[in-house]
Amino acid sequence: MHFFYHVLPTRCFWCAPLGGVTSKGGVARKKFIAIAGNIGAGKTELTSFLCRKYGLTPSFEPNDQNPYLADFYKDMKTWAFRSQLFFLTHKFRLHRELERTPGTVLQDRTLYEDAEIFAKNLHRQRLIDKRDWKTYCELYETISESLRPPDLMIYLRCPVPTLRERIRLRGRTMEKDIPTRYLQRLNALYEEWFENYRLSPVLVLATDKLDYLTNLVDRVDLFRQIEKHL
Repeated sequence: MHFFYHVLPTRCFWCAPLGGVTSKGGVARKKFIAIAGNIGAGKTELTSFLCRKYGLTPSFEPNDQNPYLADFYKDMKTWAFRSQLFFLTHKFRLHRELERTPGTVLQDRTLYEDAEIFAKNLHRQRLIDKRDWKTYCELYETISESLRPPDLMIYLRCPVPTLRERIRLRGRTMEKDIPTRYLQRLNALYEEWFENYRLSPVLVLATDKLDYLTNLVDRVDLFRQIEKHL
C-alpha cells in the first residue's frame, strides 16, 4: 500500500448528498471535489488524471493570471498583501462559477488554502502587517461563510526534498528561487490546517510514494478510495 487516508465525517448540513459511480465509471451526481497540497505536491497532475478517468470538469489555479506573482517571488514583503488579495477575490469568483457549473467539478487548490496556508504564513513571517492581516481576515471570513464547501477534500502530502525536485524539473522561472524554509513552513501549516479541518471528508495521499500513473496496484487503490465519495 503506497498511501494512507483518513475520513473526517462531519459535513456542512447543506452540502449535496453523496452519490455513486455509474456503471461506466462516471460520476452519478454533481459533486465538488478539491485537491489541496503544497507547491509541487502533484495537484495539477492528479487533477488532470482524475478528470480524464471520470469525465470531470477541471479547474486549475490561476497562477498565470496573477499580475503580482512574479514580483512577489522577488520581493515578498512589498507584494504579499496585494498578491493574496488577488488570489482571494479571484478564487471567490471561481468558486461561485464552479457552484453553477453542471456536472462534477474538481478544483486544483481552493480559496481556503489561500487564507489558511499562504496568507497566514506570510503574516506569521511579518510579510503582511497586522493592519492588512485584519482586513484580509475579515474579507476571508465574509466570503467563506457564503460558500458551499467541497464534498471531498483530497490532501496531497509530500516531503520538502520531493517538492524541491519537482519544482526544479518543471522549470517555472518564478519558482526557481523559492527558499527551502518557505516550503517547510507551508508543509507545517498544511498539517496544522488539516488537523482541524471539518468542512468535508478528507482523503490523504502520500504523493512521494504513490505512483498511480505506472503502478496498477496504486491506481486501483486510488480509484477505490475516491469512488467511496463519488
